[in-house]
Amino acid sequence: MIDPILKRALETWGEKAQMLMVVEEMSELMKEILKNISRGKDNLAEIIEETADVEIMLEQLKANYDIEEKVAVYKAGKIKMIEQRLNDWDKKSA
Repeated sequence: MIDPILKRALETWGEKAQMLMVVEEMSELMKEILKNISRGKDNLAEIIEETADVEIMLEQLKANYDIEEKVAVYKAGKIKMIEQRLNDWDKKSA
């Protein structure tokens, strides 16, 4: 269920503008991660801020396309696959 304020933002500014904002915010997070990794920049505050922005926009994206439940199911399946890979990794490392 989307936060009422985020639903209001989606309704006020519209689907196209908010979906473009999703892309913009993800790009800003990528930029900060790359600065941290490649330049060793101490930018944890910026990473935190951009992560929050991306999470907010992803909520709007899921609401916009009415895919909250499908994403949750797919995410659970992906986590199970990661768990299996980790278990396989542990067996190889032992």
